Amino acid sequence: MTMLAKRIGGADPTQVLNQLSNMTAGVEPIATAEYQLRINRACQLMRQQGIAALYLNAGTNLLYFTGTHWYASERLVGAILTAEGELHYLAPVFEIGTLAGFQEVSGPVHGWEEHESPYQLFMQLLDELGIAPDASIGLDEATAFFIVDGLQQLAGSRKLVNGSAVTALCRRQKSAAELSIMQRAMDMTLLVHQAVAQILYEGITTREVEAFIDEAHRRVGAPAGSYFCIVLFGPDSAFPHGVKTPKPLAQGDMVLIDTGCRLHDYVSDITRSYVFGTPTPRQTAIWQLEKQAQAAAFAAAQLGQPCGSVDDAARRVLTAAGLGPDYQLPGLPHRTGHGIGLDIHEWPYLVRGNATPLQVGMCFSNEPMICIPGEFGVRLEDHFYMTEQGPRWFTEPADAIDDPFGWQR
Repeated sequence: MTMLAKRIGGADPTQVLNQLSNMTAGVEPIATAEYQLRINRACQLMRQQGIAALYLNAGTNLLYFTGTHWYASERLVGAILTAEGELHYLAPVFEIGTLAGFQEVSGPVHGWEEHESPYQLFMQLLDELGIAPDASIGLDEATAFFIVDGLQQLAGSRKLVNGSAVTALCRRQKSAAELSIMQRAMDMTLLVHQAVAQILYEGITTREVEAFIDEAHRRVGAPAGSYFCIVLFGPDSAFPHGVKTPKPLAQGDMVLIDTGCRLHDYVSDITRSYVFGTPTPRQTAIWQLEKQAQAAAFAAAQLGQPCGSVDDAARRVLTAAGLGPDYQLPGLPHRTGHGIGLDIHEWPYLVRGNATPLQVGMCFSNEPMICIPGEFGVRLEDHFYMTEQGPRWFTEPADAIDDPFGWQR
């Protein structure tokens, strides 16, 4: 689509929004057959690791393996997957009808009444499924402590172990279908970034910008609007996740916008930093250094190399320029990147010391942010995924501080 003036600020928000249109055509949600493949892979890993059954709590692990949308609450809702591939759901009796409607992969639902113990039901079900009394039971790593505690009290000789040894190994390498969804979600958010840059004006508040971004995400096809949104101006941009009382926009401010949406349950996440007005030499130099660090991280992301080496590469660039060292400010106070998928932050992480080798299908943010307290911060965040040929960008990095979207090419 053709945006308006293709410049930072001054455009009418309504006109910009009216040029946005739904971008989701041709991108399909995950098919039922893929959920079964995920279950098969989980069972294979469980057998290799001696895990007899895996509990999937309401949330993204339950969604990933079964396609079942359910939120985690104070009531136990989830599923038990055995190493032989049997799938059994647990839920309050009054939720059974609702849960059945959300199942993508069907299975019997075992219910507990409000006065009954779901943990006792859990252990009884293991007995009925023939799970040995001394077997290892994997628990979804996102399971709330009160559930873990309730199960532990009744586990007896059964060993409750961290289920991420199965869940993370399955989820960290994305399929072609997952990558397709994520690519479109990233494309949508990048266009939203271009749109919001055009409507900025002196005095606009972060809330006004956030509201525009939310509506823009809806216009490009995200039903729930923005999944998250961080908008920061000037000195506030030196705080990676914002401040309590953000300032309105002024001439010469660094603008930092970090936002994303959900498409078929998968998350996008892109940050752009640029100046409202004319950049100073200081702003330009730091922005270029950020871009160099991001490029170094991307170049270091090669198959078989440890995830930590990507963080090392970005940090070397910044340290050589006199920032840091390590996590000291001014410099980079956090890891270089995180995995992404159904969760905005998931395994593995591009952080020092992470020996996990880079493999095909892994997806990461690349955001070696530079924070200069009292002045500004610069975060350029794009995501890449690993292919047989090495890393590939979902979205191309920003061009320049005074032309972040390549409008002057």
